[in-house]
Amino acid sequence: MRDADADAGGSTNCGDSQGDHSCLGGADTAAAPAGGAPPPHASGPGRDATSVARGPGMRPHVFTLSVPFPTPLEAEIALGSLAPDAEPHQRVVGKNLAVSGRILAVRWEAEDCRLLRISVINFLDHLSLVVQTVQHFGPPISR
Repeated sequence: MRDADADAGGSTNCGDSQGDHSCLGGADTAAAPAGGAPPPHASGPGRDATSVARGPGMRPHVFTLSVPFPTPLEAEIALGSLAPDAEPHQRVVGKNLAVSGRILAVRWEAEDCRLLRISVINFLDHLSLVVQTVQHFGPPISR
């Protein structure tokens, strides 16, 4: 499983950072506007909280992670162990897990990069526990 951990890849896209939704660091990251003051948000009929918070033209922050496993069965076991964990901030952070062959693919979308970071860190903690458990008990027996 050590090879799987070394091959894991992730990417992030912080979108258009306007107002107070800026992510720090990374090549795909844009900085907040000069002065740091967020643009005023209009509210009123037909405007929900998400559209007001995002502002015109803002895209959500996206992070994807691909985790290779030695076998497709181990990837399915990881999916079965990780999928039941509901996202604490379901309304503002979306998480999608899928298995393709021996690859576990995870995709997050969030309005707030801080909540995205927290979600990814919590997922990685759970993933680490799943990987350690599979290593401890050995390779699964085919069904």
